[in-house]
Amino acid sequence: MSDQVKYVLPESELPTHWVNLLPELPGDSHPPLHPATGQPIGPEDLSALFPMELIMQEVSGEPEIEIPEQVREVYRLWRPSPLYRARRLERALDTPAHIYYKYEGVSPAGSHKPNSAVAQAYYNRRAGVRRLVTETGAGQWGSALSLACQLFGLQCEVFMVGVSFDQKPYRRAMIEAWGGSVHRSPTGLTAAGRAHAAHADGSLGIAISEAVEIAAGAEDTNYALGSVLNHVCLHQTVIGQEAIKQLEMAGEMPDVVVGCVGGGSNFAGLAYPFIRRDMRAGSSTRYIAAEPSACPTLTRGEYRYDFGDSAGMTPLMPMYTLGHDFIPPPLHAGGLRYHGDAPSLCQLVHEGIVEASAIRQSDAFAAAIAFARAEGIIPAPEAAHALRAAFDLAEAAKEAGEAPVILIGLSGHGHFDMSAYQAYRAGELADLELSESQLREALSHLPEAPAIAG
Repeated sequence: MSDQVKYVLPESELPTHWVNLLPELPGDSHPPLHPATGQPIGPEDLSALFPMELIMQEVSGEPEIEIPEQVREVYRLWRPSPLYRARRLERALDTPAHIYYKYEGVSPAGSHKPNSAVAQAYYNRRAGVRRLVTETGAGQWGSALSLACQLFGLQCEVFMVGVSFDQKPYRRAMIEAWGGSVHRSPTGLTAAGRAHAAHADGSLGIAISEAVEIAAGAEDTNYALGSVLNHVCLHQTVIGQEAIKQLEMAGEMPDVVVGCVGGGSNFAGLAYPFIRRDMRAGSSTRYIAAEPSACPTLTRGEYRYDFGDSAGMTPLMPMYTLGHDFIPPPLHAGGLRYHGDAPSLCQLVHEGIVEASAIRQSDAFAAAIAFARAEGIIPAPEAAHALRAAFDLAEAAKEAGEAPVILIGLSGHGHFDMSAYQAYRAGELADLELSESQLREALSHLPEAPAIAG
């Protein structure tokens, strides 16, 4: 049908394996380093935080990893997720571009996050763990993990970044409705929290430190991370695999793939299956990672080894970073307030396969409003950054008289972010920019570590 809008796969087309891009990454690989010794870490160094099956996924050289049937059974509650042709948006933008968006807001938690939360809860339950502890920015990961823990009979404890804890009370309510407990970070419950008490708004780095501290100190408790690490990006690749099949139904393939980036899991989930496809077929799709200009890790950070948390408890990872003790300003896209990015994504940016674009908060919300009025879906503020980048592409296509196929990762809905939309509509949403002096100060505290070859 030439006017088809929605492309839906049957449950029988649910992916059976996750895509592992690690063995196909271009350029030199750089292993994570032990925070105390500076030497490459081994599986045993991570065993206090993660079950061995997830640790082995973190370093696997296999191109694909089978999805357990118990995980696929839960996935069927919302997967495969729909792909939409944004015909109404195309008309509103008066663009010849063909715009598609893969919508992850159909999950119970309203975002892409359960794709990894369910898998992590499953493997931890198999390992005999009783409780998972984690951090959350906007609350999407915390609510997803709380849901997953409930489904697999685990306790869940969440440290929520202070500014988002205040901005998004209904995300907190979701976490509690699924049986989880949630704390406003920084707290007085941990040494890391007490050390950062002056930073009342908090950050993902601080919340990670608190969660890691709790997990490392309790034998029956493990840590669960919602982004950055390879096993998290791996679990999200069901998104891109489904999108490939759905675009084949539409008779098209993308010229450009656009996603928002905080830690990288949403972008990786959509883009990595396409990147692998390109590498094997010799194609040349553009990939654009849209991040906030207030927390511009990929566009202005340094490609260095850095800690994943503020207290320096996690391994040193090779990534574009603003410095592990950088405290991002309180922008409303809480899921994008992180000082670094997934090492695999950073390597792709470093090698020129993925482009990065910094988006101002007001421009993101303007795109979100326009999208909602055309397509009906109110997007999460995080996804609005990808929309803004796609709008710019659509405008360029109009000026050039070209008709590229643009694929957007719409990572979730914004139903629990309406205070941000109210602030935007009232003209109270400031564009928070990182000054050069702030950037230099943030980068001045990077740890001593081996240089990454340029």
